[in-house]
Amino acid sequence: MQHFAARVPASCANLGPGFDAFAVAVDLSLEAWTTEPTEQRVTTEGEGSDDVPTDEDNLVWRALTAYCAWAGISPPAVSLRVRSDIPQERGLGSSAAAAVAGVVLGRAVTGAGGRDTDLAALAADLEGHADNAAAALLGGLCVVVDGRSHRFEPTRALRPVVCVPPTRSSTAEARSRLPSQVPLAQATANAGRAALVLAGLSGAGAWDPAVMRDWLVEPARLAGLPASGALVERLRSSGVGACLSGAGPSVLAVVDAADAQALERILAVTPADWRVLALGWNGAGARVRLLGDQLGE
Repeated sequence: MQHFAARVPASCANLGPGFDAFAVAVDLSLEAWTTEPTEQRVTTEGEGSDDVPTDEDNLVWRALTAYCAWAGISPPAVSLRVRSDIPQERGLGSSAAAAVAGVVLGRAVTGAGGRDTDLAALAADLEGHADNAAAALLGGLCVVVDGRSHRFEPTRALRPVVCVPPTRSSTAEARSRLPSQVPLAQATANAGRAALVLAGLSGAGAWDPAVMRDWLVEPARLAGLPASGALVERLRSSGVGACLSGAGPSVLAVVDAADAQALERILAVTPADWRVLALGWNGAGARVRLLGDQLGE
């Protein structure tokens, strides 16, 4: 059997006002390889490797078998190696990356086909976030509307800086804080801000850091994440576009790529025990390659 490796990017969802619709891929990655079958279904390395299942409950394996079920075939006789640089439960799409890795490996190993739209839907069903799944699969800046993914190229005039706290936050817990109803005026204002975020990040319009703000779900989430909320406000007060990355607790800042002092200003207001990662946009999305004899080398 031929073996394959997949590399899948992290993603930052919502981007302020784009709740459950916007996500952008960034240059942190999860890699997964198929190997000859061993007693342990999955071996793990890197971020969260001590916490994720290594049996058939592992999300990469579950995604691979979900693809096979969708294609109407039996799962291949393989095991997996998984290595991740994406911090877990920090709002950076680690679960979406794992789900996308599994479905693209399933397609590659079995040759059973399927469109990217099919794989995005499978990953979203498994993981629950269609916006993160679209960005992880397709790369770039994705907008998901009525189950369809629309991809845009992020402008290279801007760059992402991700501030990652030492503490984790459950997405399910963060979602439980959300209001069941929102005022019409706030929903209308959010629609306008979302359009401007998309225009600015794609380079179709001037970037206005002030529009990267949400009044529908972010206040409730920031109230439950006081350290993240304080950092967001400090960054905004200094003129930086900032928001929670997904459900948090990580904070996404968007800065002018030509501003040599931007990273220093962010470091100056970020707690000392947080990691500050100056990243790039990931335009490639999920990539799969055929492995030779030197597996994973």
